[in-house]
Amino acid sequence: MLGCVIHGAGDLRVTELPVPEPGPGEALVAVRYGGICGSDLHYWRLGEVGDFRLREPMVLGHEVVGTVVSYGAGAAGPVPGTPVAVHPATPCGRCPECADGRANVCRDSRYLGSAARFPHVQGGFASHVAVPAGQLRALPDGLGLRRAALTEPLSVALHAVRRAGDVSGRHVLVTGAGPIGCLVVAAAKAAGAARVTATDLVPEALGYAAVTGADTLVRADDPGDAGWPEEVDVAVEASGVAAGLDTCLRHVRRGGVVVQLGMLPPGHSPFAGNLVVSREIELRGAFRFDAEFDDALELLAARGEFDGLISAVVPVREAESGFELAADRGRSCKVLLEF
Repeated sequence: MLGCVIHGAGDLRVTELPVPEPGPGEALVAVRYGGICGSDLHYWRLGEVGDFRLREPMVLGHEVVGTVVSYGAGAAGPVPGTPVAVHPATPCGRCPECADGRANVCRDSRYLGSAARFPHVQGGFASHVAVPAGQLRALPDGLGLRRAALTEPLSVALHAVRRAGDVSGRHVLVTGAGPIGCLVVAAAKAAGAARVTATDLVPEALGYAAVTGADTLVRADDPGDAGWPEEVDVAVEASGVAAGLDTCLRHVRRGGVVVQLGMLPPGHSPFAGNLVVSREIELRGAFRFDAEFDDALELLAARGEFDGLISAVVPVREAESGFELAADRGRSCKVLLEF
């Protein structure tokens, strides 16, 4: 089978790999689509994501959907042939965080296509992948595999909005209109936000934010843009740059909430931390997701506008060109690999 393996910065190879055998408790899935995520792009460009650095070749990919093929000993789930989305996380279930109902920050979690631990957890950018059977989710009626490939990033967005608390009737600012930022816009609107303002440096990216329901679009590099809000109730930083966090802190109201979702570079990041004190702003982190995965499937099944975020579907043999397209924010939003 073909797999998409990263060996180091700039060294992406489409390689023949053995088809895995599902072990005890595992399911074998024939992968149809895999979404190229910002973390995949970081591994490709830099060989690392934040503090997670490549130390061995790794199959990329954690946004995968396909059909059930078979099960290993003692495993059960949707019948073979069922279209499924794969929840990419396997929390330990034993640590204090898991016991506290926060499996998304499990200290010993396994996550598809992640170099956070060594040996690395191999990902799902392959024709077949073996995963714990409990990670399979049958698609709701009316949801096709192509749109379902957005389940994982939409789950991230839903978790970020929930970290903000009740946003119903509120004005939400989203900095960064990449795939995650656009999905945060959709998640905020689904949670009842009265108004969502999205900012970005790239006009084409703002166009995608409009697809998911942004009410106001602002060029982040234009301080004179008439769309800049004076104050918002909640801000979600989805760009992963310190300037975006600084923007959120300067535009959220006194006593408001800022959620840092984008992964900032390792080390120190400059931002107006004094405002956290003088305005008593609540700064909250958001990392991955847990039960939001099932909610994302239901939301995707109910709303067809998500299709507008999928810019291209690229055969896995042309993975390098797919990554180049996904990295060009002027030409794409979400790019899928097809297996």
